[in-house]
Amino acid sequence: MAGAITASEPSRTGPSTGLSPRQFGKLVTALRREGADPVCKGRPWSLPLEDRALLVAASGIFPACVGCRVIKRLRPLPAIEPAARPSDAVERLWIVDGTLIPVRDRKVGASSRDFRFSANVRVIIVADTKLVVAAARPAPGNTADARAWRDSGLARHCDGVTVLADGAHIYTGPVAPHRKRPGRALLPGEEEDNAEHRRVRARVERAFARMKHYKILGDCRQHGNGLHHAVQAVAHMQNLAMAA
Repeated sequence: MAGAITASEPSRTGPSTGLSPRQFGKLVTALRREGADPVCKGRPWSLPLEDRALLVAASGIFPACVGCRVIKRLRPLPAIEPAARPSDAVERLWIVDGTLIPVRDRKVGASSRDFRFSANVRVIIVADTKLVVAAARPAPGNTADARAWRDSGLARHCDGVTVLADGAHIYTGPVAPHRKRPGRALLPGEEEDNAEHRRVRARVERAFARMKHYKILGDCRQHGNGLHHAVQAVAHMQNLAMAA
């Protein structure tokens, strides 16, 4: 069809997915390794795996206007763990934070402090590379950050690793900034520690900003596990782009 976007034209994959042709090839390889293209009985796919992967990846950037068995079949498969725990993880610095993602599924989200129906999604990144280590299942948007962290299960990824977090995570395990209490000023050097803490922790905010370039995280219309799959898939594609 004239004007149709196809994976056979490498120059078209970048604007459609945010990935270079080489990065998109890695995504297709990962999908094939996950069993996305098995030989089975029944009506065969009319599109090759590359074009089906392009359709799924593009559905995360463009509005969710495509509803077909391609999306339903392949959507969970890119949602593999974004990054395996590095062998030198103990020597690295990680950052954890959460962001609110608007959702339509009333069983996943809740009315949150920004007056929107949203879900609280928590992510761990490596500070120096900004690669996503893990993404937790979404919690309702009105869940306190400390409780969302405890319930997320992300702590099991952090054994022996120094993890930075904001002040909402104080006394929950990660390194939080010094708190200024009423009637007591910060001790000498604590304000400088807090400034350095903010400077480093800002990297996770930039990671969230890049992930939200995908429109599916700007207003997720997926139901059930759809948001969780979308977050992990976007994190996977973002890791491919960052690691290139």
